[in-house]
Formats: sequence, structure tokens, C-alpha cells
Amino acid sequence: MKSFNILLVLLVLLMACKNQQKSSGESEKVLIENNYASFGKSIDGEDAIESGEMLAKFETLSETDTLETKFVGTVVDVCKSKGCWMKLKLNNEEEVMVKFKDYGFFVPKDIEGKEVIVNGIAFVDLMSIDDQKHYAQDAGKSQEDIERITRPEKTFSFEADGVLIGQ
Repeated sequence: MKSFNILLVLLVLLMACKNQQKSSGESEKVLIENNYASFGKSIDGEDAIESGEMLAKFETLSETDTLETKFVGTVVDVCKSKGCWMKLKLNNEEEVMVKFKDYGFFVPKDIEGKEVIVNGIAFVDLMSIDDQKHYAQDAGKSQEDIERITRPEKTFSFEADGVLIGQ
């Protein structure tokens, strides 16, 4: 009887753990319509502006401004360590650094060249030398490239709460 009770308790614990939902801090990939994978907060692609239009909006922002928006871009770089940031192309010369709200989720490390839709807050930032070097190291840049970083740089930044990645 004692063995039966122990077995029953273990079975109940196993079932309880199996049915437990992921916490909101974990990234859960969900395949949605139009062949997009969703990360972070659930968003849709409606009303997303093109990257060229987003660049025009960035150029009107000062360092103290923020803009809640959603836009489409192509991934040009992603953190090779964890997928904790990515850079999106705005035009041939300009990029935007995208980080994820409260590090609540990450994206795959192999998404360079893919189209994404990001939802969140756009702002202009003055990135420190240390931060630039950190991101260059995450991106797998050479030591020579990292040592060329010698001054703070004005960057277009974005804090995403939700991301859709084209498949």
C-alpha cells in the first residue's frame, strides 16, 4: 500500500509539471498566419510601416523623444551569443539597433537576411564606447574592428515587445 501511495504522488507531480504553462518571461515560438514566427508579445503585421518611412521618423526624433510604432525591416546582424539583440536595415547606410523589452525574449541567432516586423518604442540614443564594443564582440567582429571604436555614436534604437519573423 505504501508503494502504491508513493507511486500515486509521483504520478500526480509528473502530470502537474507536464501541464504547467511557460512563464511570461520565457520565449515561446508560435507559428502564425502568413508564415511568420512570433516572439514576445503577440502582434500582427497590420499597420506596420516600411523601413524607409521609419527612417524618416527617426530623423525627426531628438534624444529625449520616443515613438510607439510598428515597422518592417530586414535583419542585417543578430547577437551570436543568445539572440538578445538584432540590427535592422533602414536604407543602404542606416540601421536600427533592436533590443527586447526587459530581456523577456530572444530571437534565433540565424535570422540574418530575414524580414521581420517589430512592435515597440523607437528612440535616438547616444551609445557609449563600451556598449559599442560589447555589441561588436557579440556580433563576432574582429579585435581590430573592436579597437577602432573610439567615440560615442548616435544610434537609432528600438525596444521591441513583440517580433514577427518571416519564414
